[in-house]
Amino acid sequence: MKPDGVWARILIVDDQQPNVVLLERMLEQWGYTQVASTTQSAEVPNLCAAFDPDLILLDLQMPKPDGFELMEILAPRIQARPGTLVLVLTADATQPTRQRALSAGANDFLSKPLDPIEVRLRISNLLETRRLQLELLDQNEQLEAKVRERTEDLERARLELLERLALAAEYRDDNTQEHAQRVGRTAALIAETMGIPGSDVEVILRAAPLHDIGKIGIPDAILLKRGQLTDEEFMLMQSHTTIGAEILSGSEFAILNTAELIARTHHERWDGRGYPSGLSGDEIPLVGRIVALADVFDALAHKRPYKDAWPLEGAVAEITSLRDAHFDPAVVDAFTKLNHASLLSPMPRRQSTPDAGLEASLRR
Repeated sequence: MKPDGVWARILIVDDQQPNVVLLERMLEQWGYTQVASTTQSAEVPNLCAAFDPDLILLDLQMPKPDGFELMEILAPRIQARPGTLVLVLTADATQPTRQRALSAGANDFLSKPLDPIEVRLRISNLLETRRLQLELLDQNEQLEAKVRERTEDLERARLELLERLALAAEYRDDNTQEHAQRVGRTAALIAETMGIPGSDVEVILRAAPLHDIGKIGIPDAILLKRGQLTDEEFMLMQSHTTIGAEILSGSEFAILNTAELIARTHHERWDGRGYPSGLSGDEIPLVGRIVALADVFDALAHKRPYKDAWPLEGAVAEITSLRDAHFDPAVVDAFTKLNHASLLSPMPRRQSTPDAGLEASLRR
């Protein structure tokens, strides 16, 4: 920290010009270079806003507003942390006056007539207090910045782990390794179109790619089979929903709780003919209904080991035809408003940078 005279800003407030001149000369002699003054107490609020003093030398007995009234007006500045310090100048050194001034926010007193040595010592002591307050504030801000940086690093690491977990689920049957992220993107766009709040849309974007995490528990002979599955094989394939839900269950984080719901319900159907529980209509969580459509559309529109890609128009038409049967009509309506060609574009490399809403969901 620089010497007091260089960094400290001092404002003199006294309705008597000789007192102001005396204080200005003292401060100049002691090396204080940033000094402002006024004999008009009504100017003080504007002066404080412009000059931002560290210390106010304040006379009490002045025409309105007097020193007491000024301290009330400046209370937000005086009571801030660290607040502007106030050194009262008064010819009335009685106990009631001192108590009232302390109550109003004064930090110290100087009795008139002023003694130069006492003035210098009181100012020096108060500015030392101010310097320590500013240093402490700076240290606290640096610590808070480090905590924020560390917290952001942890959140990024969590999000990257979620992305890699989703990638693991798709690694065996998606050569592009982009199906999971495309489903997340499509589901998020549908949710946004439906008017779901932005923080929840971000959670869906991150949770939806985990919809097929349960495929980890399905044998390659079934998962990669090119022909039609037998009834027994299909029942085993269906179990990826419950396997995924079990993998994701019991988390303390809202994003994984959402992913658990999606994993369990993204193969349920609006008409109740889905699996694993045969839920219908609003019994199916909304996130499950959204991801059900996003998953089917992406599977239709892209080549898989067991099928060729459908033309875009055919895939959209198939989704529309299943309105009110396989899919929630409201979800289909939102899907039809999207730019479908953009849903087929390659996924950009994600930057695992959480927003505020997502950070909150991760910490819950």
